[in-house]
Amino acid sequence: MLILAIDTALDACAAAVLDTNANKILAHESLPMKRGHAEALMPLIARVMKASGIAFDALDRIAATTGPGSFTGLRVGLSAARGIALAANKPVVGLTTLTAYAAPVVSENGEHPIVSAIDARHDHVYFQVVSGDGGSLVKPKVAPISEALEAARFGAPHLVGNAATILADRWPKDSPPPFKVDPLPAPDIGWVAWLGAAVSPENSPARPYYLRAPDAKPPKDPLLSPAPPAP
Repeated sequence: MLILAIDTALDACAAAVLDTNANKILAHESLPMKRGHAEALMPLIARVMKASGIAFDALDRIAATTGPGSFTGLRVGLSAARGIALAANKPVVGLTTLTAYAAPVVSENGEHPIVSAIDARHDHVYFQVVSGDGGSLVKPKVAPISEALEAARFGAPHLVGNAATILADRWPKDSPPPFKVDPLPAPDIGWVAWLGAAVSPENSPARPYYLRAPDAKPPKDPLLSPAPPAP
């Protein structure tokens, strides 16, 4: 199976092409960025596809991260994934950023619980907790950091995600310290591709996974919008 994976949900703009039959990533690129995903993504995808030697119509599936993350960024990636899938007449699947963060740690078959955490600002985080073998301990949610720290009850965890250091710095002093802290700014795009090969389009739709409403909301009445500048 040939998979094109796309991630723009957090602080990177990334794409990769995976060949599951060859068991390898054919090409990948990841650019650190907080803004500008819309301008960077399509040229980046073009470079990755060219480096892979694979034509768009030869792909079997498109995979994209669905969040939680930047409301603007994740929509950029999902729109691109849907557009490519429509043009190539291929299925598209979505993977959460929390799952993508946890996947490489789960693959190590360790005994420590895994806390995937993303900064939600305002003293909150998006997080989930899974066991070393991937079993769910705390389902994905957005919560105050103090609530996320209650994951200490599961034992010394492997913290991963762009909020890993935030949790580590405030970890309860009377609990076993984190086993490992991986403050990655974005998931590994290769793992997004592998997850995209493992799920089904029916069970993993490419829709935004927000967990909460956006901070900024459009005005309900267009008459209340700021007036355009005078010509």
